Amino acid sequence: MKEQDVHSPWIAAFAALFLWWFSTGAILVVVRLMERRGEAARRAVVVAALPVMGLGIWGYETTLGAGSAGAAYGAFLSALAIWGWIELAFLLGVITGPNAHACPADVPEWERFVRAWGTLAFHEILLVAVLGLMWATGAGAANPTGLWTFTMLYAARVSAKLNLYAGVPRINVEFIPAHLRHMASHFRLRRPGWVFAVAVTGLTLALACWIERAIAAGDAGALTGHALLAAITGLALLEHWLMVLPLPDAKLWRWMMPAPKQDKRPEGPHGF
Repeated sequence: MKEQDVHSPWIAAFAALFLWWFSTGAILVVVRLMERRGEAARRAVVVAALPVMGLGIWGYETTLGAGSAGAAYGAFLSALAIWGWIELAFLLGVITGPNAHACPADVPEWERFVRAWGTLAFHEILLVAVLGLMWATGAGAANPTGLWTFTMLYAARVSAKLNLYAGVPRINVEFIPAHLRHMASHFRLRRPGWVFAVAVTGLTLALACWIERAIAAGDAGALTGHALLAAITGLALLEHWLMVLPLPDAKLWRWMMPAPKQDKRPEGPHGF
């Protein structure tokens, strides 16, 4: 393979697609395997995965001053590692929020919002804290790929949560583990509104920005970094459109997932 091919924006885009798909699938497999285990076992998995977070922090700090294409890939992987550990802790129910109850159907809107916030407050606080530390150490660095990767992941995740809360036509709850099923009671099935319009407009503008910067890049590192950011932003935009379009997105991971164990306990009024 020629050296210029290694720095191709298309290779970077496909690498981002694969890394996103693989890391998401790996987290979902672990969550499925631990779904019917006790809280202590889930906490042990999160602690055992701490080296992934440590490697992500080390990689992020190490690549900040390097402007090569390899450093851009390293920064991207590091941001995914940090993000992945936090998501694993969330999906295993270790870092979520103080509210673990389903939302009644007849509560006023302000109470519904407070209840929804309570289901993931600790997770959101951790994300904001990590994002703040990353900006404090990485703003103005020669290689901002890791910083912007985490920033785009955070912005897209907040946008997706707001859309689930405000209401969208399609909501996939297939991969929500049993210990987080109460969160689905805070979702709304309805036609998309202004929240969705603002979200897809913002993500589209961000995607156009990364593509423009990739085209104007003067070196391989900047080209690779902006191509990776364009790919992850495009995936976030696609994720939003999948809340509206009737496409079987769950098939991307269902084939690799272990079969769920049947829960023989009786379902409550908010069970699935």
